[in-house]
Amino acid sequence: MATPTSSFANLSPSLLANPELCTIDTCPLDLASFEYIPSLPGNALYVSLFALFLLVQLYFGIRYRTWGFLAGMIGGLLLEILGYVARIQIHFNPFSEDPFLMYIVCLTIGPAFLAASIYLTLSRIITVYSPTLSRFQPRTYTIVFVIFDFFALLLQAAGGGIASAANDDSLSQIGINIMIAGVSWQVFSLGLFTVACLEFAWRVRKAREEDLNQQVEFVELRRTTRFKVFLWVLAGATLAIFIRCVFRCAELSEGFDGRLANDEVTLMVLEGAMIVIAVMLLTALHPGPAFGGSWADATWSIRGAKKGHVVVEKQSA
Repeated sequence: MATPTSSFANLSPSLLANPELCTIDTCPLDLASFEYIPSLPGNALYVSLFALFLLVQLYFGIRYRTWGFLAGMIGGLLLEILGYVARIQIHFNPFSEDPFLMYIVCLTIGPAFLAASIYLTLSRIITVYSPTLSRFQPRTYTIVFVIFDFFALLLQAAGGGIASAANDDSLSQIGINIMIAGVSWQVFSLGLFTVACLEFAWRVRKAREEDLNQQVEFVELRRTTRFKVFLWVLAGATLAIFIRCVFRCAELSEGFDGRLANDEVTLMVLEGAMIVIAVMLLTALHPGPAFGGSWADATWSIRGAKKGHVVVEKQSA
């Protein structure tokens, strides 16, 4: 919460001791969560958009049985909705700590769930092209990046809780530092994921036709426009979340009293709009129809590879 920076000579000692008793009429915004009143229309718009995306994701997820992808999207979208609902509550009562805590935690960790859904797609893309072209087993990518994502989520959630509930600047800074570590780890994970995708794309580009045709059941799928566009959509969604994470790192590095933390326009663009873009892309071209209904069929692991021979075995997702 903002640190008082102006004179409070005429302010009641009880209000100074407990800002949650304040109202707009009795206290300055120096004692509030932000140095501004969150926009009601802007935050309500984001709540509406994320709620709409959630309904569409539920429809596609159930229809095409993309359960793992759906779980990540539901988790991320629910947290985004809760985060912006909290900002609406702050609009009506900027001095309450509970909505601020909910806002910080939900909007900080929400994108980690969305990133997990993105990570689940790489192993399936590898299967569609050819597991023999992959540097690692397809499922290895999913396991590694989901573990990375979970670690980032834990750091962000723990840091957000500590920072928001702290009663002194020292403890608050510890929480902020933990949050920065979590978001920074997420930036690293997304960057590494991008490198892994680019490396596999290079291997596909240099591959022989016979290597690509080993997965005969997916040859026609790879040639479809919707699948090719989905690959670009995935890249766009990853970039949008990456930009948001970089912004969040910069914002947290300044603390809750910093310029970025108290600039709603920047927040609405680099936090809210980036996540809207990512979710819109992943909803408009959902992996269910993009994979032609073969999402479950593309869930494979590679075992027992010897002398270039690969045994492909189906696994559950």
